[in-house]
Amino acid sequence: MTYRCLLQMVLLLCFSTTAHSMNYSLLRFQQRRSDMVCQKLLRQLPSTPQHCLEVRMDFQVPEEMRQAQQFRKEDAVLVIYEMLQQIFGILTRDFSSTGWSETIVEDLLVELQGQMDHLEPIQKEIMQKKNFTMGDMTVPHLKKYYFNLVEYLKSKDYNSCAWAVVRAEMLRNFSFLKSLTEYLRD
Repeated sequence: MTYRCLLQMVLLLCFSTTAHSMNYSLLRFQQRRSDMVCQKLLRQLPSTPQHCLEVRMDFQVPEEMRQAQQFRKEDAVLVIYEMLQQIFGILTRDFSSTGWSETIVEDLLVELQGQMDHLEPIQKEIMQKKNFTMGDMTVPHLKKYYFNLVEYLKSKDYNSCAWAVVRAEMLRNFSFLKSLTEYLRD
């Protein structure tokens, strides 16, 4: 049995327990590992060609994401979950003009789905308890930000330059995710 399979089994057992016995430190560990895998996969996709730099734009990252703001772990879970969902949704769109490896994109989607699967029970419990402060304000801002990314892709007919710009933006997102992951502490 590989280390990855063993880790996934341990994590599955830990996250299948009731939420009041959640181990945020374990979640942070899993999230860090998965973020690194996603970044590695994104970097394997072709980068932004020089001529595409002129089509870049400001997608208006929510202010909460740019500032070193103090999130509680519950808020971080909500924001991380929303970001992963949105990135997943974007990557399921037509990227055929990019020349990207379908295998890499599929691996990325599997990794994102795994992250969401680990976060979902916690996210649902937080939403039921309404145990959040910044997360409920940040999520609508994130939805608008990702809507802007999708509209950009559509306006450029999902061409390779637009995808290269969005890929660079997704790499930036994983920097935000890395910062948010640090708030996941017991």
